Amino acid sequence: MPPELQKYAVYALGKIQTSPAIADGVAFVGSDDNYLYAVDLETGAKKWRFLARPDEAMPPGPIQSSAAVADGTVYFGTVANHMYALDTETGEEKWKFNTGSAVLSSPAIAGGTVYFGSWDNNIYAVDADTGTEIWRFQTGGKVWSSPALADGALYIGSDDGNLYSIDLASGEENWRFAAGDWVSSTPALSGGTVYFGSFDWYIYAVDAATGQEKWRFLTGGPVHSPPAIANGVLYSGSHDGNLYAVDIATGQEKWRFATGKKIKSSPAVANGVVFVGSHDRHLYAVDAESGEEIWRFKTADRVFGSPVVHEGVVYAGSDDGHLYTLE
Repeated sequence: MPPELQKYAVYALGKIQTSPAIADGVAFVGSDDNYLYAVDLETGAKKWRFLARPDEAMPPGPIQSSAAVADGTVYFGTVANHMYALDTETGEEKWKFNTGSAVLSSPAIAGGTVYFGSWDNNIYAVDADTGTEIWRFQTGGKVWSSPALADGALYIGSDDGNLYSIDLASGEENWRFAAGDWVSSTPALSGGTVYFGSFDWYIYAVDAATGQEKWRFLTGGPVHSPPAIANGVLYSGSHDGNLYAVDIATGQEKWRFATGKKIKSSPAVANGVVFVGSHDRHLYAVDAESGEEIWRFKTADRVFGSPVVHEGVVYAGSDDGHLYTLE
């Protein structure tokens, strides 16, 4: 059975290629119309919106970096070369940080520091309160990937084909692992292993401490979809249109589920169900154990961003300009 459209679909924003960040009854979601929106979860009403325009001399930029919320501040990047920090209540700017190119990487916050990548090839650590740079690390290509943090290290991919492990405190490289093509997939960590996809069509499992490969799994296309891990299984999409379930211990396929077009969305797993969006315009709910379809919900355009499950409700954006809430 298809899901119920719970309360609302926020319209008409620009294309929503980001995942909402949810905090204190509010969803914070960026759009290709250059605004970050704060939306009341109960009513769907817009609380405020913020135009991501660095100054009057510069054009605003689409927001394709998913927001992160910490301590009353929402952080997000823009195509207009900046990372922003806004007050969650008012939408007032606290600070902005200028990079040399677009910021599509979604920020990660830990220990009072914001970590993110940029198309200027750098990974940045910035003070969460002031926006002051702490360190930067240069890779050999654009950084689309978002950082994953664990045990004092940051893990992130680059278009130079490497996955990097970087010391959080110093910004020094621990190790790098060379895949065969771009690594734009955001890594996932579980049990001392880093999992990520590459445009070389593989999903990799690499030891988090040493960078040594444990296994690789071949899909039928480039892998941009960040993996999700639950109950010993990795779930990831591929440009071949399939959602894959892979045993994290062995790297063996458990099942695959075919959608109509490429999957760039990261899956979300909750209560034995995998939720994932596809460029075929649908949001899917798939049984995590069997790979059988439970339902699909059709939007009017691609579902690029990753769904979020909060208190039994699925939130997902679409290129049709809606933020959908489904239960």
